[in-house]
Amino acid sequence: MRPLNDKEIRAAFVNCSKGAAKRLSVPHDLADRPWGDLDYFGWRDPQAPDRAYLVAELDGRPTGLAMRASGAGSGQTRRSMCSMCLTTHSGGVSLMVAPKAGKAGQQGNSVGAYICGDLACSLYVRGIREPDAGARLHETITLEEKILRTVANVAAFVDRVVA
Repeated sequence: MRPLNDKEIRAAFVNCSKGAAKRLSVPHDLADRPWGDLDYFGWRDPQAPDRAYLVAELDGRPTGLAMRASGAGSGQTRRSMCSMCLTTHSGGVSLMVAPKAGKAGQQGNSVGAYICGDLACSLYVRGIREPDAGARLHETITLEEKILRTVANVAAFVDRVVA
């Protein structure tokens, strides 16, 4: 993913108002992020841990989603799998719920997916970060295929929010 600045990130959001995008908490350390290893840029709001954000580059332009993490901080220790990168965690996966874009979202419709709670799917796929359970499932596909699968899963989630 190419590096994004604060203005590009705020302009990318498709499922919240421009005012809400202007007020959301964007990390200040954007220059220090491992952009070359990211398939999407995701973060949690430090002031509101149930708020999460995801910005993916689709069709050459960034598209952002505002989400809520369901059950944040529930202390759950059940082993779960992220639907984006297929990494298993003991308690490290959250149900992320995104309001649909446009009129459907204004009417209260939303889309959910189980995603790594720290939104670090790209780092888990590349082996840069280890899941809390300490083990990844053995797969016979290449790293490039795992990355392509993660990108496709993220794009499908974004498409469900935008549709």
